[in-house]
Formats: sequence, C-alpha cells, structure tokens
Amino acid sequence: MQETIYAIGDVLVDDLSALSPATATAFGVRGYDHLWGDYGPSGIEATRARLLRAKADVGQLPAAADRWDDLARRVLLDYVEIHVSEIDSGDRYRDLNNVASPLQVFRETFDLMPTNSVEGWGDILSRLELLPEALAGYQATLDEGRRRGLMAARRQVKAGIEQAAHSAGADSWFSHVSTDYESLEFSEPEVTVALAGAAAGARAAFGAFAQYLETEYLPDASSVDGVGPERYARAAARFLGTTIDPLDTYQWGWGEVDRLWERMESVASVLDPDATIDEVLARLRREPAVSRGEFVELMVERQRRALAELDGTHFDIPEQIRRVEVKIAPRGGALGAYYTGPSEDFERAGTVWYSFGDESLIPTYDQVSTAYHEGFPGHHLQVGVQVGLSSRVSRFHRMLFWLSGYGEGWALYAERLMDELGYLERPEYEMGFLVSQMLRACRVVIDIGCHLGLAMPAGQLFHPGEQWTFDLGVEMLERYASLERAYAESEVTRYLGWPGQAISYKVGERVILELRDELARRGNTKHKEFHARVLGSGPVGLDHLRELVLEK
Repeated sequence: MQETIYAIGDVLVDDLSALSPATATAFGVRGYDHLWGDYGPSGIEATRARLLRAKADVGQLPAAADRWDDLARRVLLDYVEIHVSEIDSGDRYRDLNNVASPLQVFRETFDLMPTNSVEGWGDILSRLELLPEALAGYQATLDEGRRRGLMAARRQVKAGIEQAAHSAGADSWFSHVSTDYESLEFSEPEVTVALAGAAAGARAAFGAFAQYLETEYLPDASSVDGVGPERYARAAARFLGTTIDPLDTYQWGWGEVDRLWERMESVASVLDPDATIDEVLARLRREPAVSRGEFVELMVERQRRALAELDGTHFDIPEQIRRVEVKIAPRGGALGAYYTGPSEDFERAGTVWYSFGDESLIPTYDQVSTAYHEGFPGHHLQVGVQVGLSSRVSRFHRMLFWLSGYGEGWALYAERLMDELGYLERPEYEMGFLVSQMLRACRVVIDIGCHLGLAMPAGQLFHPGEQWTFDLGVEMLERYASLERAYAESEVTRYLGWPGQAISYKVGERVILELRDELARRGNTKHKEFHARVLGSGPVGLDHLRELVLEK
C-alpha cells in the first residue's frame, strides 16, 4: 500500500511524543504522561535526525491528491524547517529563560496531568521519580552550549535561579503534592510515602540545578540582553511564518501606541472627566477587586455567555469544546494568563490559567478582554477547532503544529471582535481592553527596540532619541500599559529571553484584519464565513494563511 502524508504524520506524532513526552502532554497526546525523555544533547540530535527522516519520507511521495493532502505536506515540512533550524543555529543549547524553556516545563507539566484516577497519580509519581534525570540532561545541554559559546543572558539565568530555587523550596507545588494525594478517597499509604520521597528528590534536584546555574553557568553568561538583527530575524520568522521588515514594524508599532493612547484618553474622560488616564487606571486597579474564588466564577460565566450567544451567528462551535475550565495557576511562575488546550480525545478540557503571584484580591476591569483572548472566542475556540478537524486535517497538524503569529494573532483579534460586538459593555471593561491592546503594542516596540539596539523616535513623548534599556521597557509598561512594577519586570524579562515572540500578537492580528478587509473589498462581509476560513484549515504561518483565506 502506498504511504500517505497522513500515515507519515501519524507515525511522526508518536515518535516525537516518545522523544518529548512533555510536549505530548501539553498537546493532549495520550500514552506518554509517565515519561520525560532525553533533555541532553543526544536527545536533541535524535529529534533532529527524526525530523530530517520525515522530510525525506515526504520527498518520496507522489503529487498531492487534493488541497488537504497539500496542506498536510506543507505544515509538516514547515514544522521540520522551524525545529531543525532552531537546533542547527544552536538556539536549543542556550534555551533558558523566565517563561518558555525546559525549566518551566519541568514544573508546569504537572498542572496538565489528571489527578482524578489511580492511573493519573501513577504517572505523576513516575515523572517525579524521573525528574532528577531530566534536569541532569538539561544541564548537560546547557553545558554543551557553554562549550560552544552559546549561552543565555545573565538576566535570564538569574530568573532561572529564582524559579529553580522556588521549586526547591518549602512553598512550592512539590512540597505538598503528597498531601494533595493523601486527601483523595482512593489514596494508598504506600503511594503517599512514595510521592513524598519522589517529591523530595525533585526538590533536591531543583536546588542542585539552582546552585549549578549560580556558581557555574552565571559567571560565563553575557550581560547583553539583545540578540541582534540576525538571531532576531530568525526567531521572529519561526513564530510568525513570514518575514517582516523589523524597522517598518517598529514604526508601525509606535503608530499603534499613539492610536490606542488617544482612545484611552477618550474612555478615561467618560469614566472621570476631571482625571488623567493614570488616575483613572489607579482607581480601576483598586475597585472593584474580588477574591480568587469569586474571580474564577466571574470568568466562567463570561465564557458560558459568549459560547451560548455567538454560536451560529459568528461561529459554528463544535460540541466537544462547549466546556472550558478556569483555574488559578500555582505560585512561582511568570505572572499573567495562559491557555492549555484539550486532549486529543477531549477528555481533558481546554483551560484558562491565571497566575497572580501573591495577590489575593483581583481587579476585574482588565480581565474581561483577557477572558475572551485566552478562552472563547480566542485560544479555546481556535485550539478546540484545530483538535477537532480530524475529518480533513492530519493528526500531526492537529496535535503538534502551533505558530504564535497565527494563534496569538487570532486571540488578539478575538478581543477586538468582542469589543466590536458590544461584549465590553462597561467603560471600565473597554479601558481594560485598550490597556490589553496597548500592552501588545508596547511589546512590538520594546521587543524590536531592545533586541536591535534601536532608539526611541524623535517625535515621541517617551524618552525621544534615547536607546532602549531594560529599565525603559519596564517604565513604558508601567506608564502606558498600567502594569505593576513586578509584572512589568517579568514581562520585559520575558521579551528579552524569548526574542520575536512578543510581536506575534499584534503582527498576527494585523494580518488577520488585513485579510478581513480584503474579503470585504471583494464583497464578502460575513464575519462567520471569514472566521471559518481563518480557523478551518488549522494553524499555519501567516504567509500560508493569506493564501488559504484569499483562495477562490
């Protein structure tokens, strides 16, 4: 029987899941939740070899039979190119930052694992027992990077030290996992003891890793945060699936900052004609604030209402994704909100996570638009549709392919759509939406400006003509996006350690809006049809998205 692109992709899903079980857990691929895989240099090279073999297999196929066959091939080859280039450039050997590196994976993966069954806790125990070995492999990779002269910057290393030390401490998730298990009806004393021992071993491994970073790795790390034009262009292309002109994008970003600030002034005058934007936002941060439990209930209700009211009018919502969960993330990670998708079988629901640090009372004015971004109709709809496209999109595409330009662009577009549809029904929520949009606009100018060593435009009010620094990035987020200092510092650290990702929100939204406008010029003004075109082929690069949406 002739091999097909779908068969090649199916096998590749299983092989990559075996090589990176935490990735399988993140994407909801079952069967690998008890393992970590090899985080050392040999694991990276094994992944590279497997990807290149898949590329060769695709090269042996006959011509594509239809558009879905062609889509499956292009997505698989794009994936190979993205990940092989990441390895060949050496970026995998300096993969340490405050938000999206293996260090965070070793803690956050446990958030995604089932805790309602004996089997689920068996997987948790296995992963706890294997965690010291996985951390040792990761350390070997960082050491290989040191040998090659490829290292993370000092700021990222210091963030890693702090996070690893937290995981080793008495207040971490690992310190109470055995008591969490012990409280369950099906708990067994011997398993409780095993979990306590394995968690202690994991904490010790994190402590040793923090010590390694501080005493061995940090002294050799660079004090320069920016990665420069070449590495930045490479990273941005991976996130976007298109090539941008960074200087043009930088100027456009400043234009967005100006546009949004003008609208913020207008809304602020509605809220209080005698107050400045800063004074209005200071009041909104103080009231109304709710407890964590109340906050979760409010966000769940937002999701329920949006799902009920927009189905059939602006979207056709698959039955499997009518459930979305909202949870507070454990302390110790980067601050903010994020989404984790459903499992392949939809047994695990899509979940919106909020990381508030030590805050116990939560202002709500800026969280309504975030709920639409992370949940429905943002990530939850996009990812849920993606997972459910089994009748025409390859399993590889549905389960493993993701690009921030598409996914984050859609989620930011979803915020704007809900504003257009009147779901930010109070001026407080509209101001929160504008602050959210402003944060993404600031990300464009801070990310590009810091990594490329640019100056502020001469005509801007914010430090005209000065070179970007970490402190100026923090100041801009405090002043323009109304972030508290700790959150602003976490954000700018994120941009500096994850080059090119921060711009993907606004750049992706920009492309999606351009496509909507282009279809409108052609006479197609129906939002529902446009949304189906954007979502109906699954996540793709932005260049590829243009082709799919505009095809006849």
